[in-house]
Amino acid sequence: MAETQERLNHPISTAELERRWAAVRSAMADLKIDALLMQSNNDWMGGYVKYFTDVPATNGYPATVIFPKDDRMTVIAQGPMGVVREYGPQGDPVRRGTARFMGMPSYASCAYTAEYDAQLAEKALEKYSGGTIGLLGRAAMSFALGDYLQRTFTRAKFTDASDMVDRIKAVKSAEELDRIRSTAALQDKAMEETFAQIRPGMRELEVAAIAERVGHTWGSEQGLFLAGSGPVGTAAIFANRYQQNRVLRKGDQFTLLIENNGPGGFYTELGRTCVLGKASQEMKDEFAFVLEAQKFTLDMMKPGTKCSDIFAEYNAFMKRNKRPEEKRLHAHGQGYDMVERPLVRNDEPMTIQKDMSMVCHPTYVTERTYSWCCDNFLIGDSGVAEKLHKFPQKIFEIE
Repeated sequence: MAETQERLNHPISTAELERRWAAVRSAMADLKIDALLMQSNNDWMGGYVKYFTDVPATNGYPATVIFPKDDRMTVIAQGPMGVVREYGPQGDPVRRGTARFMGMPSYASCAYTAEYDAQLAEKALEKYSGGTIGLLGRAAMSFALGDYLQRTFTRAKFTDASDMVDRIKAVKSAEELDRIRSTAALQDKAMEETFAQIRPGMRELEVAAIAERVGHTWGSEQGLFLAGSGPVGTAAIFANRYQQNRVLRKGDQFTLLIENNGPGGFYTELGRTCVLGKASQEMKDEFAFVLEAQKFTLDMMKPGTKCSDIFAEYNAFMKRNKRPEEKRLHAHGQGYDMVERPLVRNDEPMTIQKDMSMVCHPTYVTERTYSWCCDNFLIGDSGVAEKLHKFPQKIFEIE
């Protein structure tokens, strides 16, 4: 067991896992839920699986977890067909709190395997076939899983329990916040080294790769590195890797979003712009306004404040200042999910709470500029208590 634990990349403590399990089981008892069912196939937006087991779903392979109210978990994931590993009181040394592992080599790209995982989930949930089964992250589950179980368990009541768990995992423990601070520090290093090495003649992809390498060096498992460039006086909007082929020229602006996870899998995100020469006064003026817009938002992030109210006030602020209103996502929580609740936008029912890690990225596009700034902040007793990223908030001019 010690050797197995040694191989894990910064595992969370067993005490922290037990805290999570106890909090969730207490909430399950209040809502009379007998078991939770979750499934994901990635570690960008698949945080439920990681939150309960400390092992992420990855690479498009489905990982299904059954979390009972009165027993240890069952995990269904990639493994030899038919394998069932039962664990005694010591449990699975990798997926702590797990009573059994069921293997299944199923693939989303192979339609005839669609129900294989669901059939194993049926066996694991048989005890609760007449009870209430809470679903976590329905949007992340395969249709095949939900459809099969609802056709099979005709006496069961299925309910969406995501909101119940979201409100627990959005508020971070001291141990979780230490990990989140490590991620922010890692991203500060990555941005600093990227801007130190950027030169005319490099492709956007090559520049973004510097940030990825630094992240891996400091314990990151994976992430997104969105980049964009163009002449000063244009809106250089960032994009993903398949659109990062442009070669940088002297005088260009370059925008980078580092959105990777840190040691142990927690996300933050850091975004800045540099110029391979001199920034225009227009760029500087708009960036100054971006910082004003960020501060306006942060001043409203007090425990108990509705996220929908913050969003409405922010867009009223933008309108008063003759800037484009936000139509997408202005700020949000982060943890094991790259985008985690609460979302600062019009349809979010959650409120801001103490010990949430919130990213705030005011962003807008005009004909001649792409203006933004992106940082994470910790919510304290009466508002923002800490700026987690320490990287300077400015447009960097690189000669």
